[in-house]
Amino acid sequence: MVNKWILYFGCRLQNYKTTKLKKLCLSSKEADKKLGPNSGKKLRNRLFDIEAASNVSELIAGRPHPYTGDKVGLFSLDLHGGDRLLFEPLKKPLPTKDDGGIDWSNVESIFIVFIGDPHE
Repeated sequence: MVNKWILYFGCRLQNYKTTKLKKLCLSSKEADKKLGPNSGKKLRNRLFDIEAASNVSELIAGRPHPYTGDKVGLFSLDLHGGDRLLFEPLKKPLPTKDDGGIDWSNVESIFIVFIGDPHE
């Protein structure tokens, strides 16, 4: 599991929790080494998509979907194979819909909490 990273939609990353995560997200070589070239390329594409979007609901690539059950509050983007980019809303309290679920269209900043295969 890779430690948390703050990312704001529509602008470049401002803070990194660890240098390991910073390297993974910003270095093609490091991402390809740790995740493999296919997932490394997909990670770079997903990060570019996040930067271009105004909010989570604008994400299209990577089969974007919220988790349920014991991982409720997390959102997933597919990379390659079983690898995923998992994140949660940064803003607290969470923006909610009438049914109590997270209103992802109002999530404009996120914590990336995991990059890799969550099933390992």
